Formats: sequence, C-alpha cells, structure tokens
Amino acid sequence: MAALSGLASALESYRGRDRLIRTLGYCCQLVGGVLVEQGPARADVGARLLAVSSQLSGCRTILRLFDDVAMFLYTKQYGLGAEEEDILVRCVSVLGNLADQLYYPCEHIAWAADARILHVDSARWWMLSTAFWGLSLLLGIASQRSRSTRGAVEARIQSELVTLLSNLADLANAVHWLPPGFLWAGRFPPWLVGLLGTISSLLSVFQAARASGWAGKAAS
Repeated sequence: MAALSGLASALESYRGRDRLIRTLGYCCQLVGGVLVEQGPARADVGARLLAVSSQLSGCRTILRLFDDVAMFLYTKQYGLGAEEEDILVRCVSVLGNLADQLYYPCEHIAWAADARILHVDSARWWMLSTAFWGLSLLLGIASQRSRSTRGAVEARIQSELVTLLSNLADLANAVHWLPPGFLWAGRFPPWLVGLLGTISSLLSVFQAARASGWAGKAAS
C-alpha cells in the first residue's frame, strides 16, 4: 500500500504524470514495433499500440506548451552559475539552460504549424527543436562527466551514472529524429526507438522514486 500511495501522490504532480505518460508511450512503441515486424497476424495490434504511443506523445507536446515560464525562472535563478565551483560545469550548464530555453518555442511553433494555426514549415521547426534537445543532452552528458571527476560520494556517482545512461539513450533517439543523412538519423525501427525511450523513462522513474523514498517504503 505504501508503494501505491507513493505512486498516487506522484501522479498528482505534473512531473510525475509526465513520467508515466512518457513511459507508457515508449512501452507501447516498443511492443507495437515488435508486433508489426512479426507479420500480418500481429500487425493490427502493433499498429494500434503505435497509434496509442503517438497520441501519448502528442499529449506531452501539448502539456509542454506551459513549461516555458518554469524553464525561464530556472534559467534566471541559475544565472551564470556563480555557485558552481567548477568553471567547466558552470559554462556547460549555462549553455544547456540556453538550449532548453530555445527548445520550447521551437517545439511550440512546430506544433502550431501541424495544427494549422501557423502557416510555416513544421518540419523545419521540429528539426530545430530536436537539435536543441540533442544539444542539451550532449551538454548534460558533458556536465555529468565533469562532476564525476570531482571526488563525489558513492551515492552521487551512482545517481549521475543513471542520469548519464538516460541521457545517452535519449541522445540516440534525438539523432534518429534529425534529417536523414546525419549519423544514424532516420535509421531506427519503431521498436528500437521504443526500447531506448523505455530505458530512459524507467531510469527517470527510478531516479524520482529514489529521491522521494518510494523504494525504501516499498521495501519496508
């Protein structure tokens, strides 16, 4: 019951609900992609799961229309990272915040173009938003590696390793969604995108559970 209560409490928050939607979406894409490749007998169920995944992804896109203010306040609060001791971490974090800040309006414009609210080329804006997301992930990876060399305690190293693995999985997908011709862009089958996204999502859920103490409650 403690674990169930912790889950219910998490789902009352925006971030907790977003993690669940993200995890379910990628799981549906993983299973759906596998079923589609197994032949006509299971292709219909697979296609339905892929449709569910697409709808959940669209849900998250709409919810992110309201993230700009929170991101701006976080960026403003962090500023130039005066509290960071490591100059490299400070520079990388500032650039990462800038990439995150630019990601949101690009995605909003792309969404509005797909919804025919704006008459612009949505593909270009989706590409820009994905590029900023990928850049943010790269900078996040660089920041984690810088911090891991500073003699952090074991718990912090484990936490940063989980974040690093999550970012790497997301980065692989981000490259896939860039225009074809760049590295492995466009080459992943749906099930592989779902697998990487599921791994990243579950690691994120694990981090959140660990931070809130669910794991300890569930074990007691």
